[in-house]
This record gives sequence, C-alpha cells and structure tokens, in this order.
Amino acid sequence: MIGVLIVDDHPIFRDGLRAALRADDVTVVGEAANADEAVAACARVQPDVVVMDLQMPGGGIAATERILARHPGVHVLVLTMSGDRAAVTAAVRAGAHGYLVKGAGRDELLRAIRGVARGEAVFGEDVARAVLDSVGRSTVETFPQLTAREREVLALIGEGLTNAAIARRLVVSPKTARNHVSNVLAKLGAPTREAAAAMVATRTPLREP
Repeated sequence: MIGVLIVDDHPIFRDGLRAALRADDVTVVGEAANADEAVAACARVQPDVVVMDLQMPGGGIAATERILARHPGVHVLVLTMSGDRAAVTAAVRAGAHGYLVKGAGRDELLRAIRGVARGEAVFGEDVARAVLDSVGRSTVETFPQLTAREREVLALIGEGLTNAAIARRLVVSPKTARNHVSNVLAKLGAPTREAAAAMVATRTPLREP
C-alpha cells in the first residue's frame, strides 16, 4: 500500500484529491496546508509519497527541500498550477521525483504516484512536451559531448521514462538502455536521473564537456 500525504492550502481541493485517490494500492495517510505542517506531518505519518503544491504558505519548493533533508526515502510528486520550465526546474532541483499540472486526470495522477513510489521520474504530458521541446531545439549545442543516440536517451529521461521504457521506445535490450543511461549521466556529471531531467528542462549543463 502506498501512503500519500496531500499538501495544498485549499481545503476543497484537498477534499477532491482525497476522494480521487481512493484505490486498492493507494491510501491518503495525512494532509497539510503549508510548509511547516507538511514537514511535521511527514515525521508523524511517514508517507511514501507527498503530493505537493508549490503555491502555498511557506512555499512548496522549500517544503520539498526540508522534507527530503529529513526523510530521504520519501518521494515528492508536485501537483501545481504552473507548468513553466522555471517551476519544473526548481522542483526537480529541490528533489521532486515528478511534476504534474493541476487538471491531470485521476488515472494519470494514480500512475504518477505509483511511478514516483517506485523511484521513477514522472512528468505530466504537458510538462514532458515542454521539456522535450527544449531538448529538440538545443541538445546538440548544449550537450555536444553526447552522441546522437545518447541525446535521444537524454530526451527520454527528460520525459520521465524508466530504463525498461527507454528500451522499448528505442527497440534495444534493457542492458543496452541501462548502459546508455549510465553513459549519459556520467558524461553530464549528473548524479541522478532527476538532475539530468533538470538539465534537459533548463538546457544547462552541470559541468562543461
């Protein structure tokens, strides 16, 4: 069972989200309306996933950083109004494992919760489209150290795909996909997939080639 903590400063939205998240493998274990409450609730209820709004008292980015500093095993899924590149990048750099824009359907939200609970990087369709658009415009100039295939892999990392999903998309073996991902992270100096996704979103390398 995946325990979920809902963090949003609008009670009506929390009520609707709690109802939407009723599933055999997902349960809401707590709620919070601001950053301080979110940090305290995490310590109290020990959720697997925090569904985090960004626009709330104390700020969702700061709450994410505080929670993950104290509870590194928790996974944060941002669910907020803004899908702009700056917000996505800030969330990912704070440690968020996923990002959805409010308005996402129930099925998409449940899939995202299950994905981040498994440690996957998950982005909503609109967010992924913006990320991939950035990749398509400038990966060659921004990441010249990558081969053409590695840039494809980086784009798919930015889309939030797992190694298995990348293997299926590129029609290669899981081992080959895993090797490509490892090479991309090593060449970019990215410690995690989330860091690589942030680089994709901002078109900013962590280190020079």
